[in-house]
Order: sequence, then structure tokens, then C-alpha cells
Amino acid sequence: MEAIGFDNEQYLREQSQAILERAAKFDNKLYLEFGGKLAYDYHAARVLPGFDPNVKLRLLQLLKDQIDIVICIFAGDIERKKIRADFGIAYDADTLRIIDNLRDRGLPVKAVVVTRFDDQPAVKNFMNKLSRRGIRVYAHRAIKGYPTELETIVSPDGYGANEYIESEKPIVIVTGPGPSSGKMATCLSQVYHEQLRGVRAGYAKFETFPVWNLPLQHPVNVAYEAATADIADVNMVDPFHLEAYGQVAVNYNRDIEVFPVVRRILAKIMPPDQLYKSPTDMGVNRVGFAITDDAAVRHAAGQELIRRYFRYRCEYELGMTDAATVERVKLLLDNQNLTETDRPVVAPAHQAAEAAKHSVGKGNANIYCGAALELADGTIITGKNSPLLHAAASCVLNAIKHLAGLPDELLLLAPDVIDSVGKLRKEILKSRRVSLDLGEAMIALSVSVPSNPAAQLAMRKLKDLAGCEMHLTHLPSPGDESGLRKLGVNLTSDPNFASRDLFID
Repeated sequence: MEAIGFDNEQYLREQSQAILERAAKFDNKLYLEFGGKLAYDYHAARVLPGFDPNVKLRLLQLLKDQIDIVICIFAGDIERKKIRADFGIAYDADTLRIIDNLRDRGLPVKAVVVTRFDDQPAVKNFMNKLSRRGIRVYAHRAIKGYPTELETIVSPDGYGANEYIESEKPIVIVTGPGPSSGKMATCLSQVYHEQLRGVRAGYAKFETFPVWNLPLQHPVNVAYEAATADIADVNMVDPFHLEAYGQVAVNYNRDIEVFPVVRRILAKIMPPDQLYKSPTDMGVNRVGFAITDDAAVRHAAGQELIRRYFRYRCEYELGMTDAATVERVKLLLDNQNLTETDRPVVAPAHQAAEAAKHSVGKGNANIYCGAALELADGTIITGKNSPLLHAAASCVLNAIKHLAGLPDELLLLAPDVIDSVGKLRKEILKSRRVSLDLGEAMIALSVSVPSNPAAQLAMRKLKDLAGCEMHLTHLPSPGDESGLRKLGVNLTSDPNFASRDLFID
């Protein structure tokens, strides 16, 4: 069992107090840019063991009587169907999911802002969908010369051209499904409009990572740098903070590079006595003060760094990223003295693939695949592919048998059920693949429950796989990847294809 290294209750106390104190400095009208993942922040949960992935939703619930919520989404992300990797859904769909999650917790969304809108048909469809479901939608177009031409930006032709978003509460949370969604521009545009209305409004940032009061090379901060390697974010010591206060604080390159411009913009729209001296000053992040076991978070962050390396290598093979991204993360890995095999499930997965060579006949499988899963108590369970099952499916079935105390040789899936699914795939659906992926195996398991008490006992253990670690020696099929995601398993894989076929049905 992984050691707990984070105190959610302490975090909630400190973070809510910090936000309220910041709002009190600005005539009780604060626009708070909410960076990172608002809900289901699994990166934070992986690097800070004990962190509740939805603790930020709990934070908003504590402040619910004093906040309005605005969601920003970049029109270009809608148009090109940008994907949120941890859920495998597009940003526009993730926006709908965020709204539902907030509503479920009694937190209605005041508005959705589509930023840098350029009359794209797909974006108009998305806006219409929201409007017809009763959600107020605003469209903000790109500002010419943003962010350098200040005279245009802070003028009726810049921020003034954006429609003012009505809000009643003293704190307006401005969030989005991902980075570069236009949150800062929306906040600053609103502060500009508030100034025209005679309100001394302010702006602040809430970012979980990098953690400003941890060392630059702390594994938690290095893991964040790895997580953003595809957009070339680099953690840096904040030079403005060091100059102003003589204190070392960690920030990232984009915030530091743009700060002189942001400061000049803020000088035109915020009270002079409330101007920030550094990008770190703009933040209200207290996550570092809730770390209770530094050794535990260092170890967890190191494991996340390895996961990111595997992920980018796979994305490179799939044509989704470039070699420079992989090289950046490899350098971070080397600097932390970590290797791929420091992830405990990697070597056993490779051993399972070797074992598959002795049990899979030629012509029954293109590739010999192995899987390994680490349970909460440290036990490692393996599985290999066969003519009947994918390696991931085999591994999960072996794991729940172990957790249920059932003998390894016991069959959870009735042979006639497997045969029936295989015939469906081959004879009716005309699939070239007959073996069951994890999603199909879980359906077959549920079908087997009425006639097999052991299957019922094992199926109850599926929930115990949440948070467990798995490694595959091959890229997962869509059914395997989706099934593992729904089970809450942290998956990595080698950048190998499970078949020589280019098209996988």
C-alpha cells in the first residue's frame, strides 16, 4: 500500500482562506483563473498520494455562496476535436462533463465563453447545443496584437469589444477543460469592464503545478514539466520574485515570459496599490503546505515521470507527438536517476510476453504480448495473450481471481460464452480478430455470473483494481484502454503494436 503524503483537509482550510483573503483586497470582486484540471485531477492524485482528485470541487463547494463559475474553451480546440488524454474525450465533450459534475455538487455554471471565435461551423454547433440547453454562451474574438499591443488590448477595440459577462458573486472562478483556453484573457477583459463600471476588481491565478514553494528539481515539479513536455513548458526560478523579495519560488516559463506584459496590462486596469511584483505573487496556491510525507510524494512523482516517458514514446509511434518531446522527458528521467525498469510492473510484463511464446501457436497471434498488474498490497499478477483473450483481459481476470481467493486454474468465463462472442465477432460482425479485449471480457464475465458463483465473487473485486498499476508490452486496443480507464488502473505500455495489421477493428 502506497504511503499517504497529502492532507486534503489541511489543503481545503488553507486554500479557501487564501482565496477569501485575496478577494477582500479587491473591493470584493476577484476574477480567479483556475488552471489545471478542475475535476478528476488524476495527475495530482498520482504525484501527491492521498490527494482527492475532486478536492478542487470540494473547495468550490466550501465557497459556493460567494462564487460564480465561468468556463472558457478555445474555439480551435473545438474545431480540431482536441482530446483530453486521461478520459479519451474531446474538449467540447469534456466541457459538458465539467458542467454536469459542477451541477451534481450544487454548483451551477454562470456562462461558457468560447475564446478566439472565428465563425467556425463546428464551434457554432457547439454554442447552439449549449444555448438550447439553457446555458448562457459568450463569444470572444481574437484581439489584434494580443498580448503585446497594449494600447489596442486595453481599449474599446480590445477588451472593450468583448461582451461583458454578468455576475453577482464577489469571486468569479474562470476555468476550462485544458491549457490555452483563454482563461487569463477572459479574466483581464472582465477586470477592464469592471473598471469602466467603477468597480476596483482584481485578478489572481490558482495553479496546482508547479508547486512554487518546492525546490526546482523536486520530483513533483519535474513530473509537471514532463506532463507538459509536449507544449515545451519548463520550470524556472521566478526571477521577479527573487529580485523583489530575495526568495526562491518556482514558476514556469510561459508565466515568467509574459509577466512583464501582464503587469503592464494590470497597471492599466487594476488599483495601483494592488499590482503584483512577480508571477508567483499572482498565485494563491497552497498545495505545497498540505504535503505531509515528502519521501512518499518524491517516490510517487518519480513513478509518474516514468509513466509520462512511456506515454510519449507511445504517442510518438502513433504519430501524435515529435521526437523532441520524447527526448525532453528522457533527459528529465536521466536527471532523476530513473529508468524504465524502476516501474515494478515493467519487467514482469516482459517475462509474461516471453511465456506467451510457449503457449501461443504460430498463426494464432501476430505478436506475443504480456501484461503485469501491481495490486495495492504489492502483489504482481501477470497475464499473456492467447487465441481467446488479450493480455490485458487475461491479467485482470487473474487479478480478481487472486483477490477473491480463487484457484488460478478455475475458469471464470464459461467456454461456451467465449465461443459465442467469438462467433459473433467473426461470423456476423466480420471481424478478423476473435480474441476478447478487456471490455468484451468484462461483459462475458457478467453474463457468466448467473451460472457461475465464482464469477460473481470475482466480479465484486473489480472495484479493488482502482489505483493499481499495469504495464503492457504492446499498445492497448481501444477496448483494453477504455476498460482499464473505467476500472481506474494506471496504465503504461511499450511502444509496440499488438498486430502487424495497420487497421484494427
